[in-house]
Amino acid sequence: MKPILTILAAIALLTPTIHAEIGIISPKEAKAMIENPDASQRPIVLDTRGGYKDYFRGHLPTAQHINFDTLRGTDQGVPVQYLPEDLTKALLIRAGINKDRAHLIYAMGDVLPNDEILSASMVAHVLEKYGVKDIHIVDGGLLGWTRAGLTPTQEYFANAPGVLPAEGNPGVAADINAVLAEKDQEGVVLVDARPKNEYLGQDDIWLRKGHIPGAKSFHWARLMEADNTHKFKPFAEVKADLEAAGITPDKKVICYCGTSREGSLVAFYLKHVAHYPNVRLYEGAWKEYVWLKNKSLPAETEAPAAK
Repeated sequence: MKPILTILAAIALLTPTIHAEIGIISPKEAKAMIENPDASQRPIVLDTRGGYKDYFRGHLPTAQHINFDTLRGTDQGVPVQYLPEDLTKALLIRAGINKDRAHLIYAMGDVLPNDEILSASMVAHVLEKYGVKDIHIVDGGLLGWTRAGLTPTQEYFANAPGVLPAEGNPGVAADINAVLAEKDQEGVVLVDARPKNEYLGQDDIWLRKGHIPGAKSFHWARLMEADNTHKFKPFAEVKADLEAAGITPDKKVICYCGTSREGSLVAFYLKHVAHYPNVRLYEGAWKEYVWLKNKSLPAETEAPAAK
């Protein structure tokens, strides 16, 4: 018995202790958590990719697939709005979300225009909003996993039905009323996470062109490594760019984009990588803003003048 206990103790020393928090984790740290000898301490692993065939081709061990877009749908004519609370909770319970477990979230990474990291940050936002406190995005995603010499699997995995926290954290989100009331206040910065051409209205996508007046442009991809859009740059590498855009930790930051995925990435980075203290996501995003009040809310197609 003693040699077995010695081996288990050695494994425990090699297994990183990840405290309940929200942030990023390396593939090797994720692997150690997944292989924890105590099954009750293993994380809930979520593959958030929209392409279900990609899950079949290969995924992280013990990952259950949850297509990020199942959490959204058309509401009063506006596409891809977050679902009502009762539907969202049912989907999270089905995915195995558990208030007492760690959660590892990932998708694929590659070079632009690959943007699958946005599905991971969007699901992380939803989990945080519903009160989950232990969430880690796997830095580098599936590409980072294979580049670390780790092997994907094709085996299916089913989590037990989840148990959600009794209280949510709705303060991570901002609705249109908050955006309109706060965006021009001193000490508040509104960040548009879309590509610059969409910010300037030089696109064929949106019903109306441009951005919310006063918003700063900061494309989400500027926070990610060029050779893997799922891998986060260290804060020291982007700090000057953020400051130059007026996005500083002393401000109240509201992030948005087209449908709330790009904004969720910038919000996640600012709050959980750079540790800015006051960051929210405007969930309705540009696709809602352009439709509200009989399409009367103002839009700009030029960047605001520097102060």
